[in-house]
Amino acid sequence: MSMGSDARAQRVTPSVNVGGILIGSEHPVVVQSMTNTDTEDIHATATQIAELARAGSELVRITVNTENAAASVAGIMERLEMMSCEVPVIGDFHYNGHRLLQQYPECARLLAKYRINPGNVGFGKKRDDQFATIVGLAIEHDKPVRIGVNWGSLDQRLLAKLMDANGKSSQPQPADVIMREALIRSALESAQQAELLGLAHDRIILSCKVSAVQDLILVYRDLVRRCDYPLHLGLTEAGMGSK
Repeated sequence: MSMGSDARAQRVTPSVNVGGILIGSEHPVVVQSMTNTDTEDIHATATQIAELARAGSELVRITVNTENAAASVAGIMERLEMMSCEVPVIGDFHYNGHRLLQQYPECARLLAKYRINPGNVGFGKKRDDQFATIVGLAIEHDKPVRIGVNWGSLDQRLLAKLMDANGKSSQPQPADVIMREALIRSALESAQQAELLGLAHDRIILSCKVSAVQDLILVYRDLVRRCDYPLHLGLTEAGMGSK
């Protein structure tokens, strides 16, 4: 789900256009879901996307994790067109996203938005190069990007740096506080890096996904105080809920 306006906070964000769907403080909250099919199965994936759209999902995310998955995107979009389903489709990329988007330009062109997880792009210099490649392709194809940091795949280099600094502090914070800070810092620093590479401010959405509702609330309350990007709000690995 992507957060829209909040009458209490009066938080103003840019509007991000995702395949004709506007996200930000001037627009209603938008619901996004995701498929659990094998993206290489064109028929099953397109069918599920259409079912999700009919159920009210205004955006649908698919995993693009293999060459065959990237090659299947064109077929999926063609089948959706045959079904008169115009829902924007987002591609979720991991370690090989930079390569898949380069090798399959139709995939890069047809997806409405790219999702990048900074913790799953790569490591060290390779991470910076691969992140830059995806951002460059987003600019080339005029696509927005969701920088989606995930509790389960947090940038270990950044986390170790913050934990080390906390250990040396005269007033160290609990570990969960440092982990939340690492999530937020990873998202904000990655967004700043994307803008330095040339991605427009109004082409970025941020998310910091966690497993527990109370952690999510704390993370997003802090995040909204530190940036004006539109936010994608979501729980991951949800497990047992809390009231």
